Amino acid sequence: MKVTNIKDIDKFFKVVDSCKGRVELVTSEGDRLNLKSKLSQYVSLANVFSNGDIPEIDIVAYEKEDIEKLMKFMING
Repeated sequence: MKVTNIKDIDKFFKVVDSCKGRVELVTSEGDRLNLKSKLSQYVSLANVFSNGDIPEIDIVAYEKEDIEKLMKFMING
């Protein structure tokens, strides 16, 4: 799923951390990085945003309830 215009990165990571299953960032090369890993969160996303927000990323969540949480975050911020 594409996630766009993330303004509150801390809140986004809290939602990711609350997910029960695996949540992955899909890089432009097609690699999948585990977003539940703090190291991956900071290393992988350091290149994605430079001004404090994330314009667009591709993420994959495997659990239905996790997808719903992420969708709710996208809608409500």
